[in-house]
Amino acid sequence: MLKKFRKYVASILALVMVIGLFPGLNRAYAEDILNVNGDAAILVEAETGKVLYSKNADQVLGIASMTKMMTEYLLLEAIKEGRVKWDQEYSVSEYVWKISHDTNLSNVPLRRDGRYNIRELYQAMTIYSANAATIAIAETIAGSEENFVKMMNKKAGELGLKDYKFVNSTGLNNKDLKGYFHTGTEDEENVMSARATAKLASHLINDYPEVLETTSIPKMTFREGTEDAIDMQNWNWMLPSLVYGMEGVDGLKTGTTDFAGFCFTGTAIRNGTRYVTVIMNAKDDSGKGTYKSRFDETKKMLNYAFSNFSKEELVPAGYQVKGQKTLPVVKGKEKEVKIETKDPLTLIVKNGEKENYKPKLILDKEKLNEKGELTAPIKKGDKIGTLTIESSNESDLQFLSENGKSKIQVDVVAANDVEKANWFVLMMRGIGSFFGNVFSGISSTVKGWF
Repeated sequence: MLKKFRKYVASILALVMVIGLFPGLNRAYAEDILNVNGDAAILVEAETGKVLYSKNADQVLGIASMTKMMTEYLLLEAIKEGRVKWDQEYSVSEYVWKISHDTNLSNVPLRRDGRYNIRELYQAMTIYSANAATIAIAETIAGSEENFVKMMNKKAGELGLKDYKFVNSTGLNNKDLKGYFHTGTEDEENVMSARATAKLASHLINDYPEVLETTSIPKMTFREGTEDAIDMQNWNWMLPSLVYGMEGVDGLKTGTTDFAGFCFTGTAIRNGTRYVTVIMNAKDDSGKGTYKSRFDETKKMLNYAFSNFSKEELVPAGYQVKGQKTLPVVKGKEKEVKIETKDPLTLIVKNGEKENYKPKLILDKEKLNEKGELTAPIKKGDKIGTLTIESSNESDLQFLSENGKSKIQVDVVAANDVEKANWFVLMMRGIGSFFGNVFSGISSTVKGWF
């Protein structure tokens, strides 16, 4: 009997050791709560970049036409800075003309001698994923697609993206570029991780929210009223009026190549809360990639977000941390000052888990002396430090970047004025302190005698 018990204990210990050697097993299980069918996926809250779900989020994979989000970003940046104008006209290059007439690719046909304004090229790129229109925009901004690709990779670094490589402006495989590719190998195409893709999407909609005015258009006619008119239906079939419509969806970008599979970066907003999703190489239940599968998997993530999370006020304005409601003050009429939060602190929280989050006060050490005191005068509203949030569950506070963490903190300020005491008060305090120290010293000495 004892022998069997020892074997049982040994088996349990061995299992514990195996789990310890592979900590990722628990994480993988946690990440697969939605059973998303795809090589990688991620779900984030758009404002802070808080990660609510992820699967293989750092695996570098093909992104196909999701690439065009970077082209959109660089165009909107150029518009804002005045380097490019919406009514600026583009004369079609030989390269763009050849690509535009490839019916195997998503395109609006462009005339070799045609002139097109930037706005209509942008609409064709954003709504219809028109590849030649995208290259035309790249040539307009940088003079050539080769130079534009350098800008794409540089901007990715500036935005804090990791795990990426851009070789063209469109997301096509280089072999489809009619021999005009200038970066990478002939069969190479753009790659990113799901995390990097979500970060790019979040930057795009936060820095240039006007992009959603175009990504949300379900249908538009290119060159309407001319013999070149062509109907453009948005490839994002999750827009509310299209075949897989879902409430609140207003972007963002699909992508499909043999290498990347069926991909989609989606975004939706309800009741003032916006989420961003990424699915890469989506598959259906049979393991086959389809146009529908990328929307089905996106729907899983968005339903999970809207049903299970809500924006909660974790700390109200005027909040005082228990046990740290005041700070000592020197040289002031009062010997302490009340401190409180300037603004409320809100965060997307899973329903029923608000109690997981606890406030943490971080004082500005540069404003304190070595004894931890403030020096008068102090004005009401002076910043004393910050209040942030901690959680016992590490996964509660995962963000796309460190910048996201800065959005879950609020200023802690003085709640009242503390004027500087006049010279007489300071002198009397000094005398009192002196004699107090003398008395204390004498008292200690006397006690030592006995």
